[in-house]
Amino acid sequence: MSLEAREDHDPIETREWLEALTSVVDREGEERAQYILSRLADRLRRDGKLPPFSVNTPHRNTIPVHREAKLPGDMFMERKIRSAIRWNSVAQVIRANKKNKGVGGHLASYMSCSVLYEVGFNHFFRADSDEQKGDLVYIQGHVTPGIYARSFLEGRLTEEQLDTFRQEALTEGLSSYPHPYLMPDYWQFPTVSMGLGPIQAIYQAHVMKYMNARGLADMGDRKVWAFLGDGECDEPESLGALNLASREKLDNLIFVINCNLQRLDGPVRGNGRIMDELEGMFRGAGWNVIKVVWGGLWDPLFEQDSKGIMQKRMDEAVDGEYQNFKARGGAYTRENFFGKYPETTEMVKDYSDEDIYRLNRGGHDPQKMYAAYHEAVNNAGGRPTVVLAHTVKGYGMGGGSGEADMEAHQIKSMETDALKVMRDRFGIPVSDKQLEEGIPYYKPDDDSPEMRYLHQRRKQLGGYLPARKNDFDPIEIPGLDDKMFASQTKGSGDREVSTTMSFVRVLNGLVKNKQFGQQVVPIIPDEARTFGMEGMFRQIGIYAAEGQKYEPMDTGQIMYYREDQKGQILEEGINEAGSMAAWIAAATSYANHHVPLLPFYIYYSMFGYQRVGDLVWAAGDLQARGFMVGGTAGRTTINGEGLQHQDGHSHILMSTVPNCRAYDPCYGHELAVIMQDGLKRMYQDRESCFYYLTVMNENYVHPEMPAGSEEGIIRGMYLLQEGESDKKQPRVQLLGSGTILREVEAAAELLRDDFNVTADVWSVTSFNELRREALEYDRQQFLNPEGEQQKPWVTSCLEGRDGPVIASTDYMKLYADQVRAWVPSDFHVLGTDGFGRSDTREHLRRFFEVDRYFVTVLALRALANRGEIDAKVVSDAMKKYDIAPSKPNPLVS
Repeated sequence: MSLEAREDHDPIETREWLEALTSVVDREGEERAQYILSRLADRLRRDGKLPPFSVNTPHRNTIPVHREAKLPGDMFMERKIRSAIRWNSVAQVIRANKKNKGVGGHLASYMSCSVLYEVGFNHFFRADSDEQKGDLVYIQGHVTPGIYARSFLEGRLTEEQLDTFRQEALTEGLSSYPHPYLMPDYWQFPTVSMGLGPIQAIYQAHVMKYMNARGLADMGDRKVWAFLGDGECDEPESLGALNLASREKLDNLIFVINCNLQRLDGPVRGNGRIMDELEGMFRGAGWNVIKVVWGGLWDPLFEQDSKGIMQKRMDEAVDGEYQNFKARGGAYTRENFFGKYPETTEMVKDYSDEDIYRLNRGGHDPQKMYAAYHEAVNNAGGRPTVVLAHTVKGYGMGGGSGEADMEAHQIKSMETDALKVMRDRFGIPVSDKQLEEGIPYYKPDDDSPEMRYLHQRRKQLGGYLPARKNDFDPIEIPGLDDKMFASQTKGSGDREVSTTMSFVRVLNGLVKNKQFGQQVVPIIPDEARTFGMEGMFRQIGIYAAEGQKYEPMDTGQIMYYREDQKGQILEEGINEAGSMAAWIAAATSYANHHVPLLPFYIYYSMFGYQRVGDLVWAAGDLQARGFMVGGTAGRTTINGEGLQHQDGHSHILMSTVPNCRAYDPCYGHELAVIMQDGLKRMYQDRESCFYYLTVMNENYVHPEMPAGSEEGIIRGMYLLQEGESDKKQPRVQLLGSGTILREVEAAAELLRDDFNVTADVWSVTSFNELRREALEYDRQQFLNPEGEQQKPWVTSCLEGRDGPVIASTDYMKLYADQVRAWVPSDFHVLGTDGFGRSDTREHLRRFFEVDRYFVTVLALRALANRGEIDAKVVSDAMKKYDIAPSKPNPLVS
């Protein structure tokens, strides 16, 4: 039973307690009152009693009127500017769709949150300048027309550019949503894939604290602002990292949630209140919560509400009703909201239906939003803040064209009569004739008071936003002869090591580099010991915002668990999405903080792209620079873990990201060459790309790097072993990557010793890179029919060599098969299609038909197909290696 529902058996005593509490608040302040209440609660707990608790507050503003910070600007000027921006945002979408109905766009989202952004642009969002580092603003994806419309008023965009909205294939148009890849000097962050903006913002604030603590950049009082919608909060990524933000005391983080109560198809929570739900989640996670529910026109009614009846009515109504109250007008609201109780009916007896309709929601009141933002940026409690703003979707789109309409999100056009209503409501000087001829843009004269005010406000805040700076000072990367790379290019001698350990050794060398070692950021999702990285705990420490408050149980060991405020490792727990978001923040630090970081995110490869693919795609959009490292990669290499862990497709998935360079090296010298080249490309040559490497936990001897192999390693393949040049023997070309390359090498020996067949062995470090280059060669050949006909690397390597080509990898057949079009011979592929199994590597490779024996038999089969050997040789080989024709198919078994 709620406290409100309980019968008060002693109202006089209750009143005395309330009067005493009021006296404490009035005389000694809220903090003293809260302290007394907490002591009373502690006293109850001591006797095993649970004090009353609620994470929700009444459905009204968190900040009372007497505590509101007053908006310092000219509200009249700001309304005129805001109205012009609203108009131009609508005009932009309508004009685009008149050209082509398929262009699309969104009108209602920006109309609902114009005040939320404009108060920020006019008073809070600081730009980069000589005096300060700017704030980072994650702008909600669907509001781009409004952001472009503001830039138009500022003179940053022209009418002609506005008319290219969503038309960017053949012109330099304006992107549909925030896309830094398409508008690299404008948009800071891609946010329209729902949920990615919030989690990226949290980890951006986290990495900023990390950089500040380690002395890499002075963050001062820079803020991260993240704007999102209430419907977007259903995405797990939106709210999945709230506890990290409070645990890390990210008081540099502000969420602003536009609670317009609607998602694409209907109410967000028609049978409840989304603001209550979000308040409970954020407050329960330790955030500072500021609700902006009602606008100033409600204040006189609250003053009359001495018995709390109106508050009771507000607390009863659900969001589906609130949507109706705005959609169906003042008379409906009088009857169905105020009409429920005599006291509330009396309150509005002198109000016209129009007065009731005009009762505004807090997100449309600049004064209320300013007060909320002011409190948020001055929050001294060491907590992140969320501002929950109550708005109306399609606000101002009257005349039956979208205000609080179920279909508001899909509206991309408005009839002339509706535009006239909107024009009159916002005072836009556009005539009926102009509207009938086609909706025009509206921009006040450059020397008008409102335009002078607009520029003056942005000048005080350091310049114009959004804006992104792509440039950074290059980092000189050591050559391959440097110790950290040379230790791998010289081979492992008699020692058996894994490529994971080769990677860790190079990473250790990078961390120790005197020029940029402090900028290296190792990121792990609670898997350091799996990847042999625990030695780095003591060496460089694990970042912890408050240091280490305990003595770890393994203190006496060499590789003890050390947390430190200046720790270099970001250990993000069992959280691939969070780790990826942290990597993105570090990988784009060159643009957001003008300090390039060198992030290495190592994780189980199976739980990479398939778990956080949307974030990987966003990293490509952001032009991230850094290394993603899929550890214990391959379907048969991580042998004991089974179906859920065994990766046979990450390289195929990574091939979908245009600026990702993916490699599957087998030997330490290959890994060293790729890492050195990648570091040079990204940080010295400033090429916009990022790298995906797969490393394995299988130990074996690593040979010295063959002379002159560097180019082939980088381009995707090189000749590792050349067979004898006996022209009388049949010959095959064997291709392998990752650990399966060693099975291919073993197959070459079987072919030679058992069947007198010569094999050339090629190490393919990247089928993805081979295909990418080949596609470009094809394109150039197509576009330049009379030009010199060049050949792709894979073709030039294999052309002129005898025999069929057989490829085997620890990935699905499609991985190697993607270069088939450019292989100048008959091409046969083995791969690990199907679900994984738990077993030994030897058994798994036999099960998936990629071991040395299957490579050998397939090579013989290919020679038999060409008539170079008898088919009986193939049958004999199958018997010799115990390969039965009835063997189950791993793809379906």
